[in-house]
Amino acid sequence: MATTIHVPLNKGYDVIIDSNILDYIGKKVRLLFDNVQTAVIVTDDNVKELYLEPVMRSLSEAGLSTIPYSVLPGEASKNYSEYFALLNYLAGSKLMRSDIIVALGGGVVGDLAGFAAATYLRGIRYVQVPTTLLAMVDSSVGGKTGIDLKAGKNLAGAFHQPSLVLCDTDVLDTLPASIYEDGLAEIIKYAMIGNSELLELLLAPNMKEHIASTVAACVRMKRDIVVQDEFDTGERKLLNFGHTVGHAVEFLSNYKISHGSAVGIGMTVMTCAAVKKNLCPPECLVVLKNLLSHFNLPNNTNYSAKELYNAAICDKKRQSNHITIIIPTALGKCELKTIPIGTLLNWIEMGLCIGS
Repeated sequence: MATTIHVPLNKGYDVIIDSNILDYIGKKVRLLFDNVQTAVIVTDDNVKELYLEPVMRSLSEAGLSTIPYSVLPGEASKNYSEYFALLNYLAGSKLMRSDIIVALGGGVVGDLAGFAAATYLRGIRYVQVPTTLLAMVDSSVGGKTGIDLKAGKNLAGAFHQPSLVLCDTDVLDTLPASIYEDGLAEIIKYAMIGNSELLELLLAPNMKEHIASTVAACVRMKRDIVVQDEFDTGERKLLNFGHTVGHAVEFLSNYKISHGSAVGIGMTVMTCAAVKKNLCPPECLVVLKNLLSHFNLPNNTNYSAKELYNAAICDKKRQSNHITIIIPTALGKCELKTIPIGTLLNWIEMGLCIGS
């Protein structure tokens, strides 16, 4: 049975979680956009082989002209060259404001296609069709779009809410184990910042049988936070738990370390530092490390504190000489803490002493 979660912003939209969604995406799009004529489907070469054909067929049956656009898989495609190439492709395809973009893929495709939708013709509508667990529970919802710059991750972008998000849980069966586990890192994040029940569900032996309800729980959490803070100036920063150090790890590895793995490292660093500063009970670190280990996710890094600090000070969350970090204070509870930028090095140094 489908689960529909409404995100009540100024331009509200539904997130629908179900099986076999790809087979009826055309009907959903036609119901929502009665005047749409053309859909440009942005995907990557891996997803293209698996799911592009049924999506194009469903949209065509609903009376839409479909135009595919594919990029290479991976973070390397989230750059300004690919962004401008996509914009030129949209213009060459004579896409109009009444038309739509469909983002069919993981977080990279969603961010890239969403940023193009935010800026082409000063903004057109787009539909998120996430095909990874990470994209379903996090990046497809909330309207953050963007690309990476040479100086760091997601440094160019825009807030541009989708018009619809369709999460087909059947596609998760085709994910490689490492990509599936990458998404579990974000679910662990949700559990740590505000949902202790998720902590128990993650360790259940039949966890995969509850994946639809788990996705829904994460989407509801993100919905509630985003509605309160759409533009990431307050409470929404909680969703960045582990991301300041995590993005630094990704950047230093030239994105060879995946987002989920990097966030796992970042969460551990911040939790370990909080424990050592007596801001968090040791139980939090034990549970976090057990969860990461259970899903084959790392909790440490060979990068030095200085390397991580130098990369992290370019983070979007920095404001003037301060930066907001997210620290756990109890199981299932995190808080925002604004610190002088210079003291971030000490936090990372303490957090890297994971075994002590």
